[in-house]
Amino acid sequence: MPIVSIRNLTKEFNNIIAVKDLSFTVNKGDVYGFLGQNGAGKSTTIRMLLTLIQPTSGDIEVFGLQLSRHRKEILKNIGAVIEKPDTYKYLSAYENLKLFAKLSGIKPSHQKLMDQLEMIGLAERANDKVKTFSQGMKQRLGIGIALVHNPQLIVLDEPTNGLDPQGIADIRNLILYLSRELHKTLIVSSHLLNEIEQIATRVLIIDRGRKIIEENANTLFDPAQTIVQIKTANDKQTMALLQDTIWSSYLCKENSTEVVLRMNKKNIPQFIHFLATRDIEIESVQPRNNLEDYFLQVTAGKQHVHTFKN
Repeated sequence: MPIVSIRNLTKEFNNIIAVKDLSFTVNKGDVYGFLGQNGAGKSTTIRMLLTLIQPTSGDIEVFGLQLSRHRKEILKNIGAVIEKPDTYKYLSAYENLKLFAKLSGIKPSHQKLMDQLEMIGLAERANDKVKTFSQGMKQRLGIGIALVHNPQLIVLDEPTNGLDPQGIADIRNLILYLSRELHKTLIVSSHLLNEIEQIATRVLIIDRGRKIIEENANTLFDPAQTIVQIKTANDKQTMALLQDTIWSSYLCKENSTEVVLRMNKKNIPQFIHFLATRDIEIESVQPRNNLEDYFLQVTAGKQHVHTFKN
């Protein structure tokens, strides 16, 4: 049975359709990547899931229960961070966690709270005021607060927004830990394809409130279907060289004037070595998963389709 089942969900604001006839399911144990450009309808969908706004039409079930009828029971088993987490900046990380636990109706022990801070990488800063924290640390504390009541489902809306590379990596590793070690089910929204690629087990792409595709991540992010664009000092010469080699079968014929190949990601170093040993001057190498090109194409409003094509 799915953890979340959304059917024909629609939300209109003053005749503007933010979400249109959206249907998808989240299964137990998923890290469900919710992808779309800014303004695609991700946050609106999540706010409907959390009952922060009411849908215009459609149906939401969580844990097999109708959200409209069992709101309190369902929300007790959901932890969420929407945009920037709300914390008390003049309290310490420990005090924030203890306060939010109390608001959730639980009284964890001191050791339990410290274990929670250890899990999110803040044990050494437990007694420091939140106002001294970096944005990444605040984001991790927000996730810790969302977990304090041990929810079955965790919802994170753009959790890496505004973070530096280290902060992004910290959040990514925390999400993977929650999934792999604690076996939590997560919905993670983002407009960053690369981040979703590294964490998701299943992926939903929406654009202008409509579903574009819903698929297993290992299908969408197939490393055997990586597009590689090579820029050399003389592309014409490079193309001529490749014609009589094993690499000719990897060439994308539709890009006959450019050096563009489709290959398994693991073959890229071998291909670069091949060019280097033949004195081909390489100016740039740009590997792209098929999904990246597809994502950029459909979310630019060029088309709306409901099946993924390699």
